[in-house]
Amino acid sequence: MPYTEVPGARVPIRMWTDPNTVEQQAMEQLHNVTTLPWVHGLAVMPDVHYGKGATVGSVIAMRDAVSPAAVGVDIGCGMTAVRTSLRAEDLPDDLRKLRSGLERAVPVGHAAHREPVDVRRLPGVRSRDWDAFWARFDTLAEGVRDRRERAACQIGTLGGGNHFLEVCLDDDGAVWVVLHSGSRNIGNELAKYHIERARELPHNQDLPDRDLAVFVAGTPEMAAYRRDLFWAQEYARRNREVMMGLACGVLREQFPGVEFPEWISCHHNYVAEETYDGVDVLVTRKGAIRAGRGDLGIIPGSMATGTYIVRGLGNPASYHSASHGAGRRMSRTRARKTFTQADLVEQTRGVECRKDLGVVDEIPAAYKDINEVIAAQTDLVEVVTHLRQVVCVKG
Repeated sequence: MPYTEVPGARVPIRMWTDPNTVEQQAMEQLHNVTTLPWVHGLAVMPDVHYGKGATVGSVIAMRDAVSPAAVGVDIGCGMTAVRTSLRAEDLPDDLRKLRSGLERAVPVGHAAHREPVDVRRLPGVRSRDWDAFWARFDTLAEGVRDRRERAACQIGTLGGGNHFLEVCLDDDGAVWVVLHSGSRNIGNELAKYHIERARELPHNQDLPDRDLAVFVAGTPEMAAYRRDLFWAQEYARRNREVMMGLACGVLREQFPGVEFPEWISCHHNYVAEETYDGVDVLVTRKGAIRAGRGDLGIIPGSMATGTYIVRGLGNPASYHSASHGAGRRMSRTRARKTFTQADLVEQTRGVECRKDLGVVDEIPAAYKDINEVIAAQTDLVEVVTHLRQVVCVKG
């Protein structure tokens, strides 16, 4: 669908959904963002909903400034998907052993590895220069430098909430491994540190929302944030890569000879330096993926509605972006009050996964319809294939 331009804002708000369906809190957040003099433009994805710090599903292009709260506390959160050589018929009828193997290999929730994963012995990990990457830890904000051991043990861990590790089947019956995670506790701590620093700066004292506090180009504060931000984004990418290596190891054990011919990875909470209309901008994608022409992306639904692999069409009106998922249609608190364990069991029928009250806030009905979200952005991405999960691991 073509976008709708919301009137009354200082800069255009281009929205790939009906503005009348967006909750008032989210609309207020979006309008507040446009009051900042550094904002060049704002694109809103069809999975839009109210979020802490900034609206989830928003793409903010700023000149010479960035808002750390708009990036959010899970810096570099994103997706990785790997197509395997396995077919649907290769999987057993009972998938509990596969799920258990994945849960043993990849710690979930607040758990971490007892010792850092030895990436040199992990097939499939493509990143190099690990020593140089960790050497940069000592240049991060002083308040987090004693967290190195914990950060090292959390590389290759999933976390909780809406993060997941899945085994899926595509339209042609090929088996995929898909995961969603971010920068774990170290990204959270770096984000909180810089959000508080930004709020204290004199130029941020009269904002309509404290979460709009920005760092401005050419200042020591901006330089420090960019250093920590880009390191955390790389940490998140490497975290997903190690997790995927561990998950693929489980498949190798249970299905000898399996191969992994295609890897796709993308951030959806991050900042990138890009140019539009001849203007250099810092693009903050909070719950949005890059969808430049030819870019492969991953857009998940919920625990039982599958995931779409998409290819970007390079639409500059959205700053080459697309949605990052289905998007919540109700808060976690409301979902817990609305749905029962029996509802969760029914809505996840056919998926080997947790079916207890601890994950009822992730029930599919708490999310928007992923098919409608995909249909609303046909000018942003084209569908490559749809994945249907048969195993879902959550923290």
